[in-house]
Amino acid sequence: MKRIDNLRDYIERLRELGDLCTVDHEVDPYLEMAAFARRGYDQPIQAPAPLFTNIKGAKPGMRALGAPGALSSIPNCQAARVALSVGLPVDSTWRQIVEALVDSRSKPKIRPRIVATAPFQQNILRGEAATLDIFPIGTLHEGDGGPYANTWGTIVVRSPDGRWTSWSIARIEKLDGKRMTGLFQKPQHIRMIWDMWVKIGKPMPFAVCQGCEPGLPFVSAMPLEDWISESDYLGAHFGEPIDVVRCEVVDLEVPASSEVVIEGHVSLKNDSLEGPFGEYQGYEANETGMQPTYHIESISHRDDAIWPFIPEGRPIDEFHTCAGLGFSVEGLGLLREAGLPVTLAWTPFETAVSWMLVTVPSDWREKLPNTSSMDFAKKIAAIIWGSLFGHCMEIVYVLDDDIDPTDMKDVLWAIPTRCHPTDRQSVEVGPILPLLTCYSHKEREAARGPKIVHDCLLPEDGKGRAKVSSFEGVYPEDVRRKVMAHWKW
Repeated sequence: MKRIDNLRDYIERLRELGDLCTVDHEVDPYLEMAAFARRGYDQPIQAPAPLFTNIKGAKPGMRALGAPGALSSIPNCQAARVALSVGLPVDSTWRQIVEALVDSRSKPKIRPRIVATAPFQQNILRGEAATLDIFPIGTLHEGDGGPYANTWGTIVVRSPDGRWTSWSIARIEKLDGKRMTGLFQKPQHIRMIWDMWVKIGKPMPFAVCQGCEPGLPFVSAMPLEDWISESDYLGAHFGEPIDVVRCEVVDLEVPASSEVVIEGHVSLKNDSLEGPFGEYQGYEANETGMQPTYHIESISHRDDAIWPFIPEGRPIDEFHTCAGLGFSVEGLGLLREAGLPVTLAWTPFETAVSWMLVTVPSDWREKLPNTSSMDFAKKIAAIIWGSLFGHCMEIVYVLDDDIDPTDMKDVLWAIPTRCHPTDRQSVEVGPILPLLTCYSHKEREAARGPKIVHDCLLPEDGKGRAKVSSFEGVYPEDVRRKVMAHWKW
């Protein structure tokens, strides 16, 4: 495990690998900066991550980083940015990344270490000087309600009793230099903790941290169980505590690796109009709603601070790599904790992280005697849908593990050839995320709709299970050896 503990070292590592491009000409934060980054996502092969150094209207020296955790442009290393972020080799596979993060779920948690100072304290702004107007905050999609100040930063909040500190990601819109607003949706932890503060009638202290060490956004997006702090999980993953420093005006500690830290209190009511915002499902948004207001009281930042951002949209961008990876890690961990024989759980990024594919070993029937494949599939779905992220999962597919769920070529062959059009499926009506565009307006308003699990498991050997017609599947070993002895390609 090789931890990169700050954004600047991560950027230099991308530069060394040829996975970073510096954009020195002036760009407008109104749409142009985001369009440049979005163009990179939409290419057949992801472009290098753009680092913008000349942004119209921002304080001179301020920079912005696009596509910080997207797919990589490095040949044969699609997961490189994510792998580097979580301390793994550049050429790690998605399965290796998932397994490493699942292993960290069971490691003893390591609480953060409070240190006296951090680089972001080079500039501490209070009162009227504490304004967002000096930063390169972009309007990310045509039709958005305004510029969005948070798409890749970590929001730090704490329960009133001090027992639980949450580090999470949620979109936050800039209203003006001193105010922001964003989503506080159930069952997100930020909403749970905000409700606690509302109950006692006190505004919730907050800190929004931009440009933290690269592994932090991925853990901030993981659907960890209630009352587990992301800082402690990340410490366990790296085997060492995460350094934090005390805030200037609120009783919180924030990652010392931050480039920018915004502090203040959140209102007790839904008193600001938020949105619309082009979300991860990949469509232009048109919905707005009333949400609480972040009132800014202090801003601290490094000299020449770097502000990461992601213009979410059609897959694949950071929402998909980040949330999809988090769903996969938590899904696999929960299924294994339940004692179910599973090989991998994977949320394909291409599905806008709305499907979960679960693969199981060929001996699952021996481990679950007297269990039909449909019953097995229902058990899997019940755990997925009952999780913190279950409201995001429209469809669950259960497949044999001769399929690699991270390989869409495998997936697109397996589903139509193993998934019956009408049988071997189970539908359940339950909580859904209102952002899911496949549901009707009525279903989204109610936050309830149907979800389905498909039993795509093959029959037992000798009971109608056909061999896969492939090089490994239907040719004897001696024939394969002869071929491989002369194979040069």
